[in-house]
Amino acid sequence: MMSTWQRIQNILQKCLQEGIFKVWIKPLKAEINGNRVVLVARNDFMASWIKEKLFAVIQEAAFEVLGEAPILEIKVAKRKPTKAPFLDELGTSQDGSGVLPILPDISKDCIFRYSFQDFVVGPCNELAFLASRTFCQSYTSADQLFLCSSPGLGKTHLVQSMGLELLKNSNKSKVNIAYLTAEEFCSQLVLAIKAKQVENFKAKFREQIDILLIEDIHFFQNKEKLQNEFLCTINSLTSQGKKVVFSSTFLPKELEGIDIQLISRLGQGFIAVINKPDLDTLLKIIDSKARKLQVSIPEEVGEFIANKMSSDIRQLESCINNLVLKARLLKQKINLELAEDVLKHYITEPDNVLDLDCILRKVAQLYDVPVEALLSKSRKKHYVWARNTAYYLARKYTDLSLEEIGRNFNRRHSTVLKGIAKVEQELNKQTPLGRQIKQALDKIALSN
Repeated sequence: MMSTWQRIQNILQKCLQEGIFKVWIKPLKAEINGNRVVLVARNDFMASWIKEKLFAVIQEAAFEVLGEAPILEIKVAKRKPTKAPFLDELGTSQDGSGVLPILPDISKDCIFRYSFQDFVVGPCNELAFLASRTFCQSYTSADQLFLCSSPGLGKTHLVQSMGLELLKNSNKSKVNIAYLTAEEFCSQLVLAIKAKQVENFKAKFREQIDILLIEDIHFFQNKEKLQNEFLCTINSLTSQGKKVVFSSTFLPKELEGIDIQLISRLGQGFIAVINKPDLDTLLKIIDSKARKLQVSIPEEVGEFIANKMSSDIRQLESCINNLVLKARLLKQKINLELAEDVLKHYITEPDNVLDLDCILRKVAQLYDVPVEALLSKSRKKHYVWARNTAYYLARKYTDLSLEEIGRNFNRRHSTVLKGIAKVEQELNKQTPLGRQIKQALDKIALSN
């Protein structure tokens, strides 16, 4: 009889490309207890890549097997360090020389799950969509594009769509596309330095690739040496007429702790911002998702979900997936009661508008600290995380700029930016602290 993890792997093998499954899923070990799924990766790089690129699809496969929303965690196996730990996991050359592997052919090993055809366009994202699509046309001379939005509003969808479109429009027989996060770029560079393979790293990113798609640029903040290598990489690629795409939660001008030359370079191309979607766009997204899943979602259910999840499209689509899966498993029709039950597993929008005063009161109450502590200069760890949570909520639920949020907390906007980035990092990595913060955010949203 197959184990639970083997059944999950079977689903993943059917929906992922062969190379992706073989390299990233097959080597994983799993510890499953009830709805808690702990995956064990070989190293930090592998764990980070899976969290960034495969977390959602693994979660959906686990839901299908378990019949309930899984609590998914990814950790790193304990092992003795080697002279060049990344070589075992990322591959070695055919002759055994141990050099950094050439970037994989996109058609075999890159996960590009999204295309322009799947992107639902509305007033909130029309400019970003048009800029992204035009960027891929052969007649345009643009070599750089910067996409900015809050988490879950479509940056990754457009970045991956550009990857597919650029590959299709290329006149080369083979196109090497590098798609990774800023954190992954930094991790690979650090490992290359430790293994004394920096020249191979430079050759890989400056000469072997044709297109660079890199997300979460704000990770470069306060990493001076890494910034310099990244700037040289961008300059080298664009000087050869190669294309570079960036994405971030923040605009270039909002970034702190980054060299002025890199800030200037990031802002050199076209900058497109994706805003929070309106109700009509949300309903179009829900309808599009339902058609792909070949189901009918009643109008009142669609409006209920849209009103509860308007600031994170990724979460909204995951919610629809889980709603449809649960209805099929239980052999029930999709209705409001079922939707309410599924929504309990997600961060939902408050019924009333959260202004800054309300956020301060709720965060203070939940973290059991006085409001004055949030506005104070105290660096107590508990106060700092409560304050960072307040920054995150203010950025998500209000129209205040980073500067305005900073003034309200008697702090610089760079401090606010760092606090928000730290919260996002903990949430994305599903750390114990991240899960605590998520619970806090859930309670604040539900209590309004």
